[in-house]
Amino acid sequence: MIAAVGAALSGCLALDDVAQTPQLSSTIKSEMARKGTTPESPVLVRIFKQESELEIWKADKSGNFALFKTYPMCRWSGKLGPKTKIGDRQAPEGFYAVSASQLNPKSQYYVSFNLGYPNRLEQALGYTGEALMVHGACSSSGCYAMTDKGIGEIYAIVAKALDSGQPSFQVQAYPFRMTAQNMAAHKGDPNMPFWRTLKEGYDAFTITRRPPKVSACGGRYVFNRNFTAGEPDSPVASCPPSTDMLDATLSARLQTEESKVDAALAADLPASSTMSAYVDGGMHKSFRAILQQAGPKTMAAKVSGTKYPVSRPEAALADPFGQ
Repeated sequence: MIAAVGAALSGCLALDDVAQTPQLSSTIKSEMARKGTTPESPVLVRIFKQESELEIWKADKSGNFALFKTYPMCRWSGKLGPKTKIGDRQAPEGFYAVSASQLNPKSQYYVSFNLGYPNRLEQALGYTGEALMVHGACSSSGCYAMTDKGIGEIYAIVAKALDSGQPSFQVQAYPFRMTAQNMAAHKGDPNMPFWRTLKEGYDAFTITRRPPKVSACGGRYVFNRNFTAGEPDSPVASCPPSTDMLDATLSARLQTEESKVDAALAADLPASSTMSAYVDGGMHKSFRAILQQAGPKTMAAKVSGTKYPVSRPEAALADPFGQ
């Protein structure tokens, strides 16, 4: 089975297929047309650590977003939970806005885009760090690393949307797919209050299929609120008066999702024994198969034209969710 996976991936990851300057391929354009979107339409990115996946969402003619493509992630570092200080090897979790100035077509990791960590809320909370990227090569020290071919496609897609008038695209970075079941599996984690806040934004997007309006006050993210006197001046001061941007039906659906989490967390079920088992980040199971079969040197050559080795391969093989 591993041999079959390795053979299939080695074909799709051939370095000859990676353009020096990423451009939208005819295949991607045709796929967009089949899915009712265009290269010029707005884009949104979602990242999931536990699943080691990055999603590209594209807007259709109605303005609603639909999943366009899911990319397996080659490497991320740290553990589940937000980044709080420089050098902690944590990949960020939260909501970020990426503009054209944050794209780097000449990255040392092929191409990349900067998430913009620390964002305004994180700065106010005293979090430190810089140059947290989504990039090529299978090496991470706080970043999200894709294959060269994967980041090439992603870069071309987001660059085209920005070049076509989208001021910035939203990146939603999560510890895992934020179902009530996954929340319950990690109920003993000290990051749970923060993750419950992230889930509010996750649910808002899932229900509306529109990027949530993200604000910050009271030391947390606040979603889809219209503030009477304009956006809060301080991300850590108490939230000023506001009104809900969503209608009563959508707000009720969000309350239902919150109730599901309350029930799941209250259930007399043990938390997952793997919740804190990460040695140092993870890797998608498809790449884990290549790493196990071929070793880190061969894998590094398969996934990237740069000279960066797979970061901490032993830790990647220890990914409790990479089975």
